[in-house]
Amino acid sequence: MMETPALADRLVPAPRGIRRCVHRTAPILAPLVILWLVALSATTARAAETMPSFAEWQAACAKLPLNRVLAGRMPPKALLPLRTFAEFDRVLDAFFALATNGPLADATRWVGAAPRRETFLDFQRTWFTSPQLPFEPFAEKLALPAEGKVVIQGDLHGDIHSLLGVLRGLQERKWLDGFALTEPGLHLAFLGDYTDRGLYGVEVLYTLFRLKLANPDRVHLGRGNHEEIGLVSRYGFLAEGRAKYGPEFNATKLLRAYDLLPVVTYVGTGTDFVQLCHGGMEPGFSPGPLLAAAGPDRFQLLGALRQKAFLRTDSGWLKSDPASAALAARSFQDFTPETPTSPSTIGFMWNDFTVFRDEPAFGQDPTRAFVYGQAAVRHLLRAAGSDGAALHAVIRAHQHSSAPNPMMHRLLASRGLFRHWQETDSADARDADPAALKQRLETAASRAIPDGSVWTLNVMPDSVYGVGCGFNFASFAVLRLGPSFGDWRIGVETVDVATR
Repeated sequence: MMETPALADRLVPAPRGIRRCVHRTAPILAPLVILWLVALSATTARAAETMPSFAEWQAACAKLPLNRVLAGRMPPKALLPLRTFAEFDRVLDAFFALATNGPLADATRWVGAAPRRETFLDFQRTWFTSPQLPFEPFAEKLALPAEGKVVIQGDLHGDIHSLLGVLRGLQERKWLDGFALTEPGLHLAFLGDYTDRGLYGVEVLYTLFRLKLANPDRVHLGRGNHEEIGLVSRYGFLAEGRAKYGPEFNATKLLRAYDLLPVVTYVGTGTDFVQLCHGGMEPGFSPGPLLAAAGPDRFQLLGALRQKAFLRTDSGWLKSDPASAALAARSFQDFTPETPTSPSTIGFMWNDFTVFRDEPAFGQDPTRAFVYGQAAVRHLLRAAGSDGAALHAVIRAHQHSSAPNPMMHRLLASRGLFRHWQETDSADARDADPAALKQRLETAASRAIPDGSVWTLNVMPDSVYGVGCGFNFASFAVLRLGPSFGDWRIGVETVDVATR
């Protein structure tokens, strides 16, 4: 769904002359920015008093028609749980205040160069409207106690009913009370793609921001490929916001919030870590210094992604596959991201993985991203380790289809959590249906995590994916850490969601 011209006009950069005028008046505006930050803190305190409780929010969202019932039509405005954008804006201001006063604003938490506060935390401008503001994607490391556990959620795509169904399941376990986590040592990690292709992106984001505000150190929102202006312009979210709130919908401000979400998070304990991201591998980034840094949570700017340089100094992973090596040599670039997709896509947000063990080590989907095979991933994970830290596996989302295909069949057979390159699976069963695949694939509620493995989580069911592929269950993973990596387990839970 394309963005409406009126909104698109508001998102293009200002004319050069106007930008020069704004630059000249910056010293005059600085005191106003300080006043704005003071007002922001006061707004955050007031917002907490006016936000609905979880029970109230859940009851209001329960009145909304399902996406599959709406079939692309907007829900009646009288049923919207947020009647005005100002109600959402209060939560957005509180989220910005959290960033301004939280770990992201602490220069000591950054490995290497910290972003400049006057650009990274300047929420009055965006990199896509102000050329002076750099695009600054970053990585996060989260070190937890050995007894810690992480609930991991895949693509949401505007499905508020399924998201609330998962949260109700956590409430029933006594892991969550309202928006507040109550289970000791529990963290929640969301892997991106919160909007588009479903008509409740506003409600999904509101819920996630409320969770983050209630648990600032224990809820982690990652950035997927749909957390950027290009895709939300084409796939429905900007049109959704304008249809619900008209010119009051401040898309620019909301899109700026995405810059506060890491594109990859390394989670672990001691010296053992796994990679949580939306997409896949990014060989141009070396996380070694980040993994080796002391402290429970640290950040690192991606900076220049040196894919070609990596290939020149470490090409062993492609020696046995000349065709893959030649393709990588033609495709890799050394570049500093100017946007999530230029000069090239950021792998953590976009890249994919093969399904079967005998597929090439490296490939490219010309309409989408790079595709990595088992041998390549094992090598890249080993290469990412540094100073005794080890990166063992990848847990991600992203690789879905609205029509049945080999990946979707395997996600459904695996209860929504599929491990690539399983020993009992092969290309001769490429087109087997989920019922047949259940005899071949891992389906247990709790599973071991092999070194070098990749795990993909399913997308929510009240979506074009659920309709097209015929499933009605929501899935989430539970990563349980342990004293050593061999003790770690990943479990999968499912929640049935109404389809009428």
